[in-house]
Amino acid sequence: MPNYIIAHDLGTTGNKATLYDREGRLVGSAFYAYGTEYAHTGWAEQNPQDWWEAVCNSGKKLLSEAGVARDDIACITFSGQMMGCVPLDENAKPLRNAIIWADTRSLDQAQWVGERVSADDVYHITGHRLSSSYSLTKMLWLRDHQPEIYKNTYKFVHAKDSIVARMTGAFVTDRSDASSMNLYDINTGIWSDQIVQAVEIDPGQLPDIHDSVDVVGYLQASVAEDVGVAAGTPVVIGGGDGPCASAGAGVVSEGAAYNYVGSSSWIALATSQPIFDPDKKTFTFGHIVPGMVMPTGTMQAAGASYQWARDQLSAQEVAAGKQLGISEYELMNQQAAKSPAGAKGLFFLPYLMGERSPRWNPHARAAFVGLTIRHTRADMIRSVLEGVTYNLRVIMDAFQAQGIDIESMRVIGGGARGRFWNQMMANIYGVPVHRLAILEEATSMGAALAGGVGVGLYKDFSMIDQMNAIAETIQPDADEMAAYARHYPIFNSLYEALIPIYEEIAAL
Repeated sequence: MPNYIIAHDLGTTGNKATLYDREGRLVGSAFYAYGTEYAHTGWAEQNPQDWWEAVCNSGKKLLSEAGVARDDIACITFSGQMMGCVPLDENAKPLRNAIIWADTRSLDQAQWVGERVSADDVYHITGHRLSSSYSLTKMLWLRDHQPEIYKNTYKFVHAKDSIVARMTGAFVTDRSDASSMNLYDINTGIWSDQIVQAVEIDPGQLPDIHDSVDVVGYLQASVAEDVGVAAGTPVVIGGGDGPCASAGAGVVSEGAAYNYVGSSSWIALATSQPIFDPDKKTFTFGHIVPGMVMPTGTMQAAGASYQWARDQLSAQEVAAGKQLGISEYELMNQQAAKSPAGAKGLFFLPYLMGERSPRWNPHARAAFVGLTIRHTRADMIRSVLEGVTYNLRVIMDAFQAQGIDIESMRVIGGGARGRFWNQMMANIYGVPVHRLAILEEATSMGAALAGGVGVGLYKDFSMIDQMNAIAETIQPDADEMAAYARHYPIFNSLYEALIPIYEEIAAL
């Protein structure tokens, strides 16, 4: 069998191609950027031809730089942006630009669906709230506004699926991407008859659903030269970027949990059954591990809040970091460490961009509360980190309220680099935090894992323990845990108290 796996991660800003060997080692990576078109407020589109060129160019560059032969590839596999809408004809040709996850133009269509299927039914069927963020309402927007394109669409697919169709001729998706459409029954693993019939769409326009480890086809000779890999190479469907990151973080068995910290942040689990929160605080995706699902809660402005604090509060650290060749965030952490746990009673509500889970309040706004003349810049920086972490604790609590026992938390993403924040997480979450050896390649690693399992290069998903081991375990500090136990309820009370004010601000 050939020795390498190519994993393509079709993100929002570009495609990252990565190469893994049969021991699970990352051999190389190559990135190719593409743009997003924002023609109107709430619109976000990308050209699928740009995706194709990115996949072909990054893949060929990857093999060239690594010195790996095109016929030494065991499979090509994918992760990709979710919740999109790509209309393809029978030849896998896109009929228009893709409407991507960030597009929210289909608010009227979401309201129309809500008049035919109750909010409770949508949540308990799909694992998600009804929203214009998902694929269903984007399809319906095309039906309402571009009927010829809708009528001529052979299949509606996601980003990675459109590339797979062009490579193999197979019109398919996997369970994780299917679960981001507001059409997939998370309980049965098939398209929901109730929703399909209620919204009067043709189920024949939906792709076939596969497990993420399935070989769904083989690279066609007609495109092999473009792709730069030998014709006949197996193509494994892979999964959506979030579920792939979950596998890359080692969350592949019941009870495991991880926290991704980037501009946004989420906490996700691996379970055998969906979790339905009574207040719909959390949602559930399909996992890339067959038979598993991925309950998730995500906040909007996690690392983005710390970036705001860098830009608005930390000019000294930015200047010193440039002069010393040190990350400004590490210097900010050193400043924050001068403030005690609880930041002397200063609270930061991290709602700079409204909020999704756990609050689901687009009108929420950020605030410092409790500021006094004795507070310092160190207190403000620390309170920003604490506010983000408190908010993530709300997600964790929602899972635990449903009987999920979270014994530890794995952390990945750029925000997981700082040990100071890792320790704060352990203290606020009240569980050990495991920092992984590789923090920022979890998405491609999860895709490669699915590919390797799919073609038999890797025995099973436990291979991730070899690919991305725990580098350090940070235990909670008892004294700081006690301090945060007093402050955390106040954080939640502050949010509740400000809800009427948020509504008044929104009405201005």
